[in-house]
Amino acid sequence: MKTPGEIAHHPFAVVFSTTLVLAYASLIALYPAAIAPELAQSLGVSSSAVGLQLSLVFGGAILSSLIGGPLTRRLGPCRTSQLSLALLGSGALLLSVPTLPSFAIASLVAGLGYGLTNPAASLLLVRFTPSQYRGLIFSIKQTGVPLGGVLAGATAPLIAVTLGWQAGLWLYGALAVAGILLLQPNLSHWDDQRTPGTPWLSRPFTGVALVWQHPSLRYVALLSLCFATIQLSISAFTVALLVEDLAFSLVDAGLVMSALQVSGVLGRISWGWLGDWQGNRFLTLLIIAATTALGCMLIASMSASWPNILVVTILCLTGFASLGWNGVFMAEVAQLSPQNRVADAAAGCLVFTYSGVLFGLPLFASLHSWLGNYPSVFSLLSVLALASISFLWLAHSNRHASTS
Repeated sequence: MKTPGEIAHHPFAVVFSTTLVLAYASLIALYPAAIAPELAQSLGVSSSAVGLQLSLVFGGAILSSLIGGPLTRRLGPCRTSQLSLALLGSGALLLSVPTLPSFAIASLVAGLGYGLTNPAASLLLVRFTPSQYRGLIFSIKQTGVPLGGVLAGATAPLIAVTLGWQAGLWLYGALAVAGILLLQPNLSHWDDQRTPGTPWLSRPFTGVALVWQHPSLRYVALLSLCFATIQLSISAFTVALLVEDLAFSLVDAGLVMSALQVSGVLGRISWGWLGDWQGNRFLTLLIIAATTALGCMLIASMSASWPNILVVTILCLTGFASLGWNGVFMAEVAQLSPQNRVADAAAGCLVFTYSGVLFGLPLFASLHSWLGNYPSVFSLLSVLALASISFLWLAHSNRHASTS
């Protein structure tokens, strides 16, 4: 029989735990978007304004990412993950208060928890999983994001129309406590290499500086800014697109959102496997960018006269690419990182990633107010996907220019 230490060190246990933590973070972040039309009525705002909640979440994520690397080294990845769950659960409970000020504060609190998930997970995965399967392993972990979206899309609208939208947030807040307790047995095994004296507030830009000093990391980080803007715009606006422009019901639109997120799960695993099999993650990211651009162009041409099955198929194929890039990206960041600086590099890159949501999502929400419909917004997202290819090319060209 295996000892608790052997179980905690097993790659499956590490991947499973880090995936569930990320799935919970995604569920809390995407819950409001999944019921945007219903929530907009309660708060007295437009559905596109509800989508801006994701910008606040990722604004908080940027703040915690700035100190995510040193904080993870100080506390250890297990304790950091528990802190992440506590912040996310607190944010969920506060989100249930139906006022705009509390909604904004809750989103920032949840974002602080979201930003701590990946530095801790990256440190654990690099330490406890085989390097030759790193692209696939990171991609499996990153399926937590669309898995959380699946849960949000499948449960949030149903709960909203039966029990009220606040009931789901109370339930999900309680789940954070369960997650903290389930992680506790791993504490002594996962955090045995922590350095308690690590300063974490005095040098908040350590990770960003590390990324900017290494050209390939710098351009991969800028690439992720574009990809994140596209991914979260699609997640935030899909339900509103279907209900307001394509005549879907709220429940049906929520199910389509779940299907799109399932496609994202399949995409993350598939792209991760492809990147490892090819031995060239840059080429994999190029294919993802091109596919995303094409999908957004097709969505831009949609109207209420289109057959529902065609609408769903195109959205799911677009989600397969636009929601599937993250694991390949995180694996490449780990590969390009200087030795023993994986958590810092991951946190630094994620500052750029989350900036795409913080600044890009409000931009496209405001463009919806100007353009008057969501298909036009998706046409602009396709332009951003094409622009991201230039960053990918620069990252590839500077791959060997980075210093260790």
